[in-house]
Amino acid sequence: MFMGTPDFAVGALRALVEAGHEVVAVVTQPDKAKGRSKELLPPPVKVCALSYGIPVMQPRRIKAPEAMEQLRRYQADLYVVAAFGQILSQEILDIPSFGCLNIHASLLPKYRGASPIQHVILDGEERTGITIMQMDAGIDTGDMLYKKEIPISPEDNYETLHDKLMELGGRAITEALVLLEQGRLVPEKQRDDLSCHAPMIDKSMGEIDFSQDAAAIDRRIRAMTPWPSAFTSYHGKKLKIWRAAPTYTENGFARRPGEVLSADKDCVTVAAGQGALRIYELQLEGKKRMSAHDFLLGVRMQPGEVLGQQK
Repeated sequence: MFMGTPDFAVGALRALVEAGHEVVAVVTQPDKAKGRSKELLPPPVKVCALSYGIPVMQPRRIKAPEAMEQLRRYQADLYVVAAFGQILSQEILDIPSFGCLNIHASLLPKYRGASPIQHVILDGEERTGITIMQMDAGIDTGDMLYKKEIPISPEDNYETLHDKLMELGGRAITEALVLLEQGRLVPEKQRDDLSCHAPMIDKSMGEIDFSQDAAAIDRRIRAMTPWPSAFTSYHGKKLKIWRAAPTYTENGFARRPGEVLSADKDCVTVAAGQGALRIYELQLEGKKRMSAHDFLLGVRMQPGEVLGQQK
């Protein structure tokens, strides 16, 4: 049985089906109302499951007695979980004979929690990966069974790294199941002293503090792209920054953090606490996302102006 909800989980579900595993059912979150029309839209995993003709469960509470009874009726040997969105009780974890395996988007024990992909970028990690773990009643605390690593590119943002890990998760779980069938998976306890928590991202975390180092600001922009997006303000309007790069080679960095140093056809350069930020793609409130070149055709941003609320 497969449990998952967002795009991240789709890669693993597809990989399991294409590898020939019998997925007896998929458990996902209920359809949600989206947009102004409040139209009910299915989770990505539901769409994928139905395309393969797999039965779908969408319990509001996976721990409700009727949901538990339905789980038992499927008599699955193993549950595979990827970003499902509900906590599984020990009673659920004990149902399948081979337990529950979780596909986690970090190299555990680091970055337990809801948002590991964003936090590895924020923290400037050079590598990340997928951990297949045996689930227990804790949050990402179970025994580690299998890992696959990838490097983090200096250009990676949340979207690109998410997509790489989505594909890697599919490969990792199919490889791990081969080893499980062969009895070759060796559980490894997690060391709590090496762990760190990756809490859920909220919109306020996208606000840019230009008193920080330029590299740290660049990491925040990449970690928050495309959601919730990194932002500052310009003449009282929200200014989203979609793509930038740190630089330490400009002259005259003894400026106020957030001060526009130059605005030319290629980029807008803004002073940071250390170094400066070259902004290549941005979006003013009420306008479309655009290159710095196109932005400056309509906005007369001048050197000496200051972005954001200074801290």
